[in-house]
Amino acid sequence: MRNLIFEHMKDIEKLGLLIMNIHEMRYLAVMKDAEELIRKMHKSNFTIKGIPIDDKETYKLLCDARIFGVFQMGSKDLRDILKKLRPEVFEDVIALVALYRPGPLGGGMVNDFIRRKHGTVPVKNIVPQLDDILKETYGVIFYQEQIMRIAGVLGGFSMGAADMLRRAMGKKKPEEMAQQREKFVKGAIANGIPKDKADKIFDIMEHFAGWVINKSLGAAYALIVYQSAYIKAHYPLEFLAALIINYAEDIDMVSKCVDEIKGILIAETT
Repeated sequence: MRNLIFEHMKDIEKLGLLIMNIHEMRYLAVMKDAEELIRKMHKSNFTIKGIPIDDKETYKLLCDARIFGVFQMGSKDLRDILKKLRPEVFEDVIALVALYRPGPLGGGMVNDFIRRKHGTVPVKNIVPQLDDILKETYGVIFYQEQIMRIAGVLGGFSMGAADMLRRAMGKKKPEEMAQQREKFVKGAIANGIPKDKADKIFDIMEHFAGWVINKSLGAAYALIVYQSAYIKAHYPLEFLAALIINYAEDIDMVSKCVDEIKGILIAETT
C-alpha cells in the first residue's frame, strides 16, 4: 500500500489530498518510561516538557559525543561531526539534524557550516539582503524556509509563489525552472540587485534545493534529540533502563546498555 501511494503521489496531490508520511516512533515510549522511572526513583514531579533548553550538561554531553542511545545519534560519523560542531544552542541541534543526510554530507555543506560557525572561514553573502535570512546558518542554505524567504525578499515573490518555486526546484524540471529563473531575476533587478548576482543566487538555491529540509521538521526531531540527551546527562541509569525495557529483543542494544550501567556504577563507587 505504501509503495502504491508513493507511485501515485503526484496524482494524489493534484486531487488536493493531504499526504502524511508517519514514521515509527517507538523511541517516544523510551522517553515516557524514562520520565516515569525518574519520578519513581527520585520521588519527584519531573516532566520532560519542563526541562530547560539551555542546559550546559546536555550540550557538554553532545559536544563530547557521549550519545549512545540518544535519539537518532547512533553512527560513528555523527559522533565525529558532533565533536567538530560543538553545539552550544538549540539551533545548532536543528542544524545537525538538517545536515546529517546524504546530500549535505556528500556536498560538503557540513564542513562548510562547521568552519563558518567557528570562524575559520569568513561568512560572505553575495548581497547584504541575504545576511539576515542566512544568519543562523552562517550563509549556508539548508532550510526550505530560507529558499522561500530569499524568493520573497529578493525576488518579490508572494508566499504562495515562493512555495511554488521551492517545489519546482525540488522537481528540477528544466522548462519550469527556466520560467522561475526569469521571474526571480526580473524581481531581483527591480529590487536593485544586479542581474549577474541574481543569477548566481538562483544557481545556489537550485543547487541546494534537493538537499534542504523543512526547518519545522528538523526542529521536531532536534527536540527529541535534546530531550533524550538531557535525560542521559542527568539521569543516565533511568535512561538506560528505559532503553532496555523498549529494546529488550535487541541483544546488541541491551549489551551496550549493561556495559554503560556497569561503568556508571563503578565510577560512583571509586
